[in-house]
Amino acid sequence: MTQIALGWKSKSMARWRAIGGVPVLTLVLILAIVLGTAIGATNISPLYTAQIILNATHLVHIPQQWDAVDSIIILQLRLPRVLGAALIGAALGASGTLFQGLLRNPLADPLLLGTSSGAALGVTIVFLSPSLFVISWAGFSLAALMAFIGALVAVALVYRLATRRGQTPVVTLLLAGVAVSAILTAFQTLLVSLSTRLGLRLNDLYGWISGNVAVGTWQQVGVLTTLVALGLVAAIAVAPILDAFALGEEMAAYVGVRVEAAKLGIVILAALLVAAAVAGSGLVGFVGLVAPHLCRMAFGPRHRLLLPTAALAGAIFVVLADLIARSIVAPAELPLGVVTALVGGPFFIWLLGRAGTAYRW
Repeated sequence: MTQIALGWKSKSMARWRAIGGVPVLTLVLILAIVLGTAIGATNISPLYTAQIILNATHLVHIPQQWDAVDSIIILQLRLPRVLGAALIGAALGASGTLFQGLLRNPLADPLLLGTSSGAALGVTIVFLSPSLFVISWAGFSLAALMAFIGALVAVALVYRLATRRGQTPVVTLLLAGVAVSAILTAFQTLLVSLSTRLGLRLNDLYGWISGNVAVGTWQQVGVLTTLVALGLVAAIAVAPILDAFALGEEMAAYVGVRVEAAKLGIVILAALLVAAAVAGSGLVGFVGLVAPHLCRMAFGPRHRLLLPTAALAGAIFVVLADLIARSIVAPAELPLGVVTALVGGPFFIWLLGRAGTAYRW
């Protein structure tokens, strides 16, 4: 009787934890956005910051008790960047969950299948031709666009190399990703080594590769919001397919999943999310690895809940990491990728040690 009662209590706690996961993480994200927007070269009260943001939504009207300059700083300078960081984190968290579910590998990272090397090569090509910097689209520079295109082309190449006779084995996909990443990285290094045009822009290139939020206008936020929102909706729609893949490809096929078509769709979806993220921030590691792990341990392996919680956790992680990057050596900035690695690496090791054999996949 005691075991039955304990089992019922455990299931009840798990159910309530799952139900509260998305609302709690959403609240934490809102608080992180307010904090990230309030803190900067000129600190503004978080209370005033929240009031300014609420007033700007026109959902409520709060009598103005702040300086007009504070409103400009919040709405035109800081909030677009912080929202951009949240969108980048959400894209990386969701894409990491997609890749881990597809590859059935808890070490899968969204930058694994050539996306990072493809994006870096695309940006390097732009940096080699300074005249190309005047080109932009929808508020994004050509460097960001080439990062987006380079990431997608790299994934397409990896998938094509891994596919034989209509079949794409997961192991072959991983190996093709490693090989293509190595080749593209070597080619990028060769271009940088042989070029005499980079000059002072070499530091800018390495700064981009190290990661930094490059979203600073509302136009950019609008484009990124559209891409990430569509990606998240599609990702949640394929959650049952990912649950089926967790049982193995044969079992997934048995329950009616068109395995190869589903693989292709998930790879395209994850690649689009990663490409949107690298276009907005450069190469930011560990987010897509840590966020899914943390949420899988907290909320279980079902992807219908795992995908939105991982997206929210990734958004919180990047917003706070960007705040640290902007604040710790102000007025200078640390590369965002360095902060996510320094924070995410030890935290990830702690998570693995704490989970032990109780880790659920």
